[in-house]
Amino acid sequence: MMETLQGQQTVGARSASGSSLFAPLKIRDITFRNRIAVSPMCEYSSDDGFANDWHLVHLGSRAVGGAGLVIAEATAVEARGRITPGDLGIWKDEHIERLARIAAFVKQQGAAPGIQIAHAGRKGSCHVPWDGGDPILEHAGGWQTVAPSPVPFRKTDPVPSELDTNDIHAIVGAFAMAAGRALAAGFEIVEIHSAHGYLLHEFLSPLSNLRTDEYGGPFENRIRLLLEVTDAVRAVWPERLPLFVRISATDWKEGGWTIDDSVMLATRLRSKGVDLIDCSSGGLAVDAKVPAVPAYQTPFAERIRREADILTGAVGLITEPLQADGIIRSGQADMILLAREFLRDPYWPLHASRVLGVATEPPVQYSRAFPK
Repeated sequence: MMETLQGQQTVGARSASGSSLFAPLKIRDITFRNRIAVSPMCEYSSDDGFANDWHLVHLGSRAVGGAGLVIAEATAVEARGRITPGDLGIWKDEHIERLARIAAFVKQQGAAPGIQIAHAGRKGSCHVPWDGGDPILEHAGGWQTVAPSPVPFRKTDPVPSELDTNDIHAIVGAFAMAAGRALAAGFEIVEIHSAHGYLLHEFLSPLSNLRTDEYGGPFENRIRLLLEVTDAVRAVWPERLPLFVRISATDWKEGGWTIDDSVMLATRLRSKGVDLIDCSSGGLAVDAKVPAVPAYQTPFAERIRREADILTGAVGLITEPLQADGIIRSGQADMILLAREFLRDPYWPLHASRVLGVATEPPVQYSRAFPK
């Protein structure tokens, strides 16, 4: 029997061929053609935050390949919120035009265009990964990073500047303005990035948040910034469009953020108009011991879904069509987000549909490669 979650038909939903992975999913006014999403993946290929042809081809090819949702990478809400100088940005109106070209193309291919808005916090001002990823010092073109407390990610990193309340309020405003620009660019889903040790996650975790004011200390204070950002974004993001939040469900370290915390947070976010929790983990502690086995984060999505009564997305070492279909079919999650697997195969959904016996319609230009 089909179960409902927040008014959405979820568990037991099937496509005409019986696949759960290829069953449509409606959230607010957006209907995703399947449950397969391109997870946000930093490309570190921008100049001054501007999208370019790389981003168009990278994201557009995954829409051509049959994804139901294509989410653009962590996109900085202010310049100092970049991880590297190559990060995508949405901190000024001039960024809108090039982003709009991407959103329009993704939508033309039948996928929903999404964007993740983010602030790197203490993990900013670094070289791109293929140049080592080490911090860029200010005298070498880097910038002063910020955080809830003056605690660096690594002991050898520059010490971040502790944000005061005026700075915090300004960052809340920056997220709201970024959401407004995302709307102007034609995106249909916004995801707030509160995972992987970046700024909003830094406020959540007691390992990085040592504050004693209203933004630190007990759980209710540490979640305050994310709730304020969510309120500010939802105030400008139309009621008809979905809002996602990505979290790290656990820090994988004693004394840190836990799955119990995540369940409580998800319940609060649901009341703020968040539609789906994108369940990742880790990224905050250098010495965290992460058991990276296939689908290792899926149990977090399952528990949050069940206990917080909110839609969830599963991500992390999900690679096989039958594996992904089983996660949806069994009610562990409502959407599958793929990252590295989409780097290996932009057409993963088209290939998965054949494995699962689903009749899909590739772009007519590619139809000769997918005979009926």
